[in-house]
Amino acid sequence: MSSPVAASTSATRPSPPRPKACVIGAGSSGIAAAKVLHERGFDFDCFELSDRVGGNWVFGNSNGVSSSYRSLHINTSRSRMQFSDFPMPEHLPNFARHDQIAAYFDAYVDHFGFRDRIAFTTGVEQVTPLDGGGFDVRLSTGETRRYDAVLVANGHHWDPRLPEPSFPGAETFTGEQMHSHHYEEESQLAGRKVVVLGMGNSAMDIAVDASYHAQETYLAHRRGVHVIPKYVWGRPYDSIGGHEMIPAALRWPMARILMRAATGPMSRYGLQDPDHRFAEAHPTMSSRILDRLAHGAITPKPNIDHFDGPDVVFSDGSRVAADLVVYCTGYRISFPFFDKDFLDPGADNDIRLYKRMFHLDVPGLYFIGLVQPLGAIMPIAERQSLLVADHLEGRYALPPRAAMDGEIDRYQKSLARRYVASKRHTIQVDFDDYMRALRKERAAGSGGTRRGRPVPARG
Repeated sequence: MSSPVAASTSATRPSPPRPKACVIGAGSSGIAAAKVLHERGFDFDCFELSDRVGGNWVFGNSNGVSSSYRSLHINTSRSRMQFSDFPMPEHLPNFARHDQIAAYFDAYVDHFGFRDRIAFTTGVEQVTPLDGGGFDVRLSTGETRRYDAVLVANGHHWDPRLPEPSFPGAETFTGEQMHSHHYEEESQLAGRKVVVLGMGNSAMDIAVDASYHAQETYLAHRRGVHVIPKYVWGRPYDSIGGHEMIPAALRWPMARILMRAATGPMSRYGLQDPDHRFAEAHPTMSSRILDRLAHGAITPKPNIDHFDGPDVVFSDGSRVAADLVVYCTGYRISFPFFDKDFLDPGADNDIRLYKRMFHLDVPGLYFIGLVQPLGAIMPIAERQSLLVADHLEGRYALPPRAAMDGEIDRYQKSLARRYVASKRHTIQVDFDDYMRALRKERAAGSGGTRRGRPVPARG
C-alpha cells in the first residue's frame, strides 16, 4: 500500500507538455482539424492564405487559388456532406450552392468558437522538419515559428494540370485555351464556340453552362465515364445504400444495377460507353448533362488530336473552328512549402502515407483531407482529425513501420486492380469503406498501445 506522501507526490507530478500544432489551411479539412484541436485543448495555430474560411467553396476567394465558379453546387447531398455534430440547416436544398456551403463553414467555425485561432491572410512558405523532432514553419509575414506537429490541409484541387504533353499545334491555336481552374462565370462562354475537354464534374458543369450561353458547345472526351444522376427514385443518389456497415461486395453490385436502370448506356446520349464497370473509375455526378446532350445542346466529340490554326481537330478527323478550349484535366498534388527532395508527389501524384494520412518517416506530420473519395470529404476530414488528436495525446498507437509499409502496398495494389490507370486515382477511397477503416484503426490503437506497445513520446 502506498504512503499518503507518495500518493500526494504522484498526484501533483506535472504532466508532460502537450504538443503544439500548426494547421495549414482553413478550408473544409483545415477547419475540421482546427475544431478538434480546439476542443481537445491543444495549443495550435491555423494559417489561411485567404481572408475567410471555406477554401474552394468561396467564389471569388481572395487567396487566388480557389476553383469555385458561379454555378457551382455540391454533388454529394448535404446529409452525407455535413459534419457529424453540426447538421446543415434543413432549409438548404439537398444539393446546395457554393455560397450556402461557404456560409455553413463560417457558421461551423463560429459555433465552436475557434475563429481567433486562425491567422487569416497568412500563408505558409516553408515547413522544415528538424533533427530530433518538431518543425520550423516560416510564414508569409517573414516570421518563423516552431511546432511539434504539422497538420497539412492545403487541399488538392488548386494546382491545375494541363494536358501532358500538349496537343500538337496548341502553341499556334488562334483561340483561347484555359484550364477549368480559371473558369468563373458564364460571361466567359457567351456567344463563343466552346470545346470542353474532360468528363469529370467540372467538365459537365462547364459544358452545361456553355450550352445555355455559348454559340456552340462541344464535349470532347478520351474515354467514357459513368454519369450518375443526382436523384434516383426521388431521393439523392448517395443516400440509397450509403452506409459504412454495408460491405463493398454488396454495395457496388447493387449500385451497378441501379445505374443501368437509371440512365441506360452512355452511348444513347452520344458519349463513349465506359471501358470499365461502375465504381472502377471516379464517377461523374450530373443530372443536367444527359438532358442537354439529349436535346442536342451539347455535341459530344472524341478526344482532341491536334490544333490547326483556328480549328480543333478531333481523333475521328472532324474539326471545329473554336473560340475557346477549356481543359478539365485535373490537378497536381502539390506542397509548395516542402522542399522537393523531402516530399514531392511528382507527375504521377504518388505519395506514401499510412491510412492516407500519416507520414512514415517524420513523427508529427499528418495530412488531412488528402483523399479523392467516392463521397464527401468533410466527414472524412473530421474522423481523420480525431485520430490525429488521439495520437498527439498518446491515446492512439501506430503499428510498426513494416506493418505500415504493408498497408500502403496493399492499398496501392488494390487501386491498380480496381481502377483504370489515372493520376486522379492515386488517392482514391470509397467514402463508407474508408470511414469504417478509420473507425477500426482508431479502436485498434486505442489506449496508447497496440498489442502492448506504447505510443512513442511526443512533444
